[in-house]
This record gives sequence, C-alpha cells and structure tokens, in this order.
Amino acid sequence: MGFIVTGILLDACVLGALSDSPAYGYELTQRTQIQLGISETALYPVLRRLLKEECLLFYDEPYDGRNRRYYKLTDKGLEVLCTYKSDWLLHKKNIDYFLAESMQVVSDEQSSVHEKESENGGNSHE
Repeated sequence: MGFIVTGILLDACVLGALSDSPAYGYELTQRTQIQLGISETALYPVLRRLLKEECLLFYDEPYDGRNRRYYKLTDKGLEVLCTYKSDWLLHKKNIDYFLAESMQVVSDEQSSVHEKESENGGNSHE
C-alpha cells in the first residue's frame, strides 16, 4: 500500500471498524493489519487514546480460560466518527479533484501520441 495511515485517519478507521459491533483487541489488530498494514504496536496507543477521549469503552469476557478485552464505540465515539466521515468525504473530493486533473493530463498526452501515430501511418518513430 502506498499511503501510510496515521493520526486522525487511523482514529477514524478504528472507530469505523467498531461502528457495527464491538471487537476484541487481537481481532481488531488483525483487521487493521490486513486492510491498512498497521502493526499491533501502532494500534494499541490509538485504542488507549480513544479510550481516554471517551470515544471507546472496554469490557473483558472470558474465553478459553483467559479474558478477551473488547472495545466498543460510545455515543461520543459515534459522533466523532460521523464528523470524521463528513470531513473525509470533503477531503476525498478535494484529492479526487487533483487526481482527476492529473488523469486528464495523462489522457490528453496519450491522445496526442495516438493522433501522431495516426498521422504517421501508425509509426511514431518517423
């Protein structure tokens, strides 16, 4: 993956991952590692910060003689996630604008090359 997901964007992804249902720490780290390439060591500080900011809460449940720590979105976390989603849509629109501009330049250059090839009878090396 070419883009590194950090900071607020990582917070938004974690909140989004928990928006449907709670998840235990290992499950969450596996999902973010697969989807975003985020390591376990990078995720736990995010979880601690979101807990401190009261966007998440946790509870423990026994599983095979051990406890699993589950993380759950709070009402505040849901509000923050909604804000992040609307901010992301605007940000994405702005990025798409520039990427579309660059794609148009590439498309124009390719069209120009094809026109020259047609003018030269298909041989652009003349």
